[in-house]
Amino acid sequence: MKTEFEKEIAATKAIIYCRVSSTKQKIEGSGLESQEHRCRQYAASKGYEVEAVFPDDASGGGDFMNRPGMVALLSYLDAQPGKNYVIIFDDLKRFARDTEFHIKLRREFQLRGARIECLNFQLDDSPEGKFVETIFAAQGELEREQNRRQVIQKMKARVEKGYWVFSAPVGYKYSADRAHGKILVRDEPVASILTQALEGFASGHLQSQSEVKRFLESKPAFPKDLPTGEIRWQRVNRILTQLTYAGYVEAPKWDIAPRKGQHEPLISLATYEEIQRRLNGTAKAPARKDINEDFPLRGFVLCDDCGQAMTSCWSKGRSKLYPYYLCDTRGCASNRRSIPRERIESGFAEIMQSLQPTGQLFAVAKAMFRDAWAMRLSEARNDKAMLTRQLKEAEAQIDTLLERIVEAENASVIKAYEAKIAKLEREKAVLAERVDEIVPPKGRLEEFIEPVLEFLSNPWNIYKNGSLAVRRTVLRLAFVEPLRYSREEGYRTAKITFPFKVLADISTQKGEMVEPRGIEPLTSCMPCKRSPS
Repeated sequence: MKTEFEKEIAATKAIIYCRVSSTKQKIEGSGLESQEHRCRQYAASKGYEVEAVFPDDASGGGDFMNRPGMVALLSYLDAQPGKNYVIIFDDLKRFARDTEFHIKLRREFQLRGARIECLNFQLDDSPEGKFVETIFAAQGELEREQNRRQVIQKMKARVEKGYWVFSAPVGYKYSADRAHGKILVRDEPVASILTQALEGFASGHLQSQSEVKRFLESKPAFPKDLPTGEIRWQRVNRILTQLTYAGYVEAPKWDIAPRKGQHEPLISLATYEEIQRRLNGTAKAPARKDINEDFPLRGFVLCDDCGQAMTSCWSKGRSKLYPYYLCDTRGCASNRRSIPRERIESGFAEIMQSLQPTGQLFAVAKAMFRDAWAMRLSEARNDKAMLTRQLKEAEAQIDTLLERIVEAENASVIKAYEAKIAKLEREKAVLAERVDEIVPPKGRLEEFIEPVLEFLSNPWNIYKNGSLAVRRTVLRLAFVEPLRYSREEGYRTAKITFPFKVLADISTQKGEMVEPRGIEPLTSCMPCKRSPS
């Protein structure tokens, strides 16, 4: 016959808590399952009835309140007042690897009337038992801090050698390499999409962060932040300021200055620097969300009376909707005077079609481009020699500052020298990159000239068949400023960009045969007699 004590033990309810330090251990190993199995065997040997199991796959640092499983366990105890539970752990390290939080967690269980039992450690509430338990908790904390220090030391060493060690930025993924270990590699097609976005912002084709955001959202292959297909602003800013995309790594929190990385860059360092200059310059107004395929000229056509951008709307008729452009500026003579969309856009089509050169003129333009390319190639070689001299000067300045650091004793002076060296190293990296890239390789002429000539040959065709983003780009490439439109007289004279202006000037020039005497003025005031021939 069982005693009352044995009956109480038999009726004891048990809760199992098991934990691994990372999701990777949960997926790749069997830590949680093996811990639960051992704890269930222990509970069965003690005659406990297991009522619930709470797993955790995150360390939560030292604070147990950062572990979802532990928070759920404490909430479960709060919801069962008056019941006496035994909390079973596989090992004391699974309880808390921090002395302070170990003691706090012990107190939390005591307040809830629960006691803890550990498979690998005999808990004892005597003064000696508490002392030994505290020593073991302190040992666990020491091991955790030592492991953390060792991991950070290895990560710092990797960064100093040019390897990225944090989460892979969007556009990259980690790949195992025999020579490098884990290294960032391009994650296509996202990497190519990012290159287009970053270079587009640097060149001004994408004039604001809003347009970069819209460009990325328009690409189905680019990962989105929200189910609606949107990308958060913080992510856009993080992409534009990510030095990793330029092929460099840094770790400011470890005082590791930027250095050339081992991974392949998505953009050049010069492009990255230009992006930062644009971000730190005058802010651009966000691109309007109401510019859409229905009214592609909205914001680009100005009212001739007040000079403000026209708006647009759909007007409801008896049987259907009618599209209109109009000026919405108060006090303007044309305020709310609607102009049919057909009139605005057909007039614009005539302007665009007038930019198309003739076949003969296009051949002349092609020859001019080739001559200009040859001239630019010669200038690039001279620029390369100059940049090489600047690079050597920067290296000499760095060597001089390093000598001064060795001789200096004042900590603030040394810090100032180090800051100057870091700045020079950045400038040196930009110069070295420009030296390598300033002279275009063979075949680059054909690579660039074909799309340029295609655009110059028929900008209207590209505009007519392109997406909204392409149309907005054509507007920027073809016109210096927005077009002005008068309700009575139509479009005013358009200010076109330099390439089209040159082509227009050539087409309007009148050629005449030079007289036999040449083009120099006569030296005598007497009339000149010419032979009958």
